[in-house]
Amino acid sequence: MTDRPRIAILGLGMAVRPHARSLVDLSARVEVAWAFSRSEQRRHAFSEKFDFPLTGDLSRILDDPSIQAVMILTPPNSHLELVERFAAAGKHILLEKPLERSTGRAVRLVEAAEAAGVRLGVVLQHRFRAASDHLRGLIASGTLGELAAVHVTCPWWRPQSYYDEPGRGTLERDGGGVLITQAIHTLDLMLSLTGPVAEVAAIADTTALHRMATEDFVGAGLRFTNGAPGALMATTAAYPGMPERIELIGTKASAVLAAGVVTVHHQDGRRDSMGEEQSTGGGADPMDFPHDAHRALITDFLDAITQDREPRVSGREALKVHRFVDALLQASAEKRTVHLKS
Repeated sequence: MTDRPRIAILGLGMAVRPHARSLVDLSARVEVAWAFSRSEQRRHAFSEKFDFPLTGDLSRILDDPSIQAVMILTPPNSHLELVERFAAAGKHILLEKPLERSTGRAVRLVEAAEAAGVRLGVVLQHRFRAASDHLRGLIASGTLGELAAVHVTCPWWRPQSYYDEPGRGTLERDGGGVLITQAIHTLDLMLSLTGPVAEVAAIADTTALHRMATEDFVGAGLRFTNGAPGALMATTAAYPGMPERIELIGTKASAVLAAGVVTVHHQDGRRDSMGEEQSTGGGADPMDFPHDAHRALITDFLDAITQDREPRVSGREALKVHRFVDALLQASAEKRTVHLKS
């Protein structure tokens, strides 16, 4: 027996790599009981890189009371059923974004975890980058002053081969395109820094760069609840893929967060910078980024379990970005300004 909590990984596809690397780093803190995939080919490929016990039998995890938590890394349209089953079994859940393929199903998922009394964390790891935390501290200290305007860009690239994979970029499996699959990280981080958006006007479309079922480009005008205006652009058609960028214009200073670096331009002429430039997964390889933010997010999830508190990105917290995505797509479809509920 061990004092370390036991956790199981569900899903050994593309998203597993930074999670598995983080769990290796945290081996003194947590024990991986099983890594599950129904695909023998995926289990074999995973075993060549990571030395975790493997299984294709989900009941081994469901029926084992010694396993306290599961990490669900399967496609979005499978999340609701899995969360319902594992929450009912009393296991805490760390869920890869997005919550589900629709906000309605996402709400049911969050309510299932709450009804079962288990912790639900969501993998929106951009909040855990060192530069993001530094910028959050600057905002809290009043260094930027009052929020006056916001400019956010997510100019990423995915080749057509990415969308040729079955289910990629479809409503049926993924729930949408660039907003819910790629830009959701940047949008969630923005909302955590700025507070809620009050209204949006947007255009969402599919460019000539891709053949796909949903949007690969969104441009929007925003109005935040404090009255500040904002602008947003998100795409997976910007070859070769560039770092996402959040610009917060304050009454005392402006801050730019991009590629792991935050730069502050003070109105008295001073300029401060913090962080180191890093890859962000914005190009052809979606997994081309360091795993330190994932490690920090998993650490917070483990702390939430032991301290009996909500994770920093709980299910309820993640619903905010889902509703924002809905408003952007609704504004485009209906060609009108959409007001978000406070």
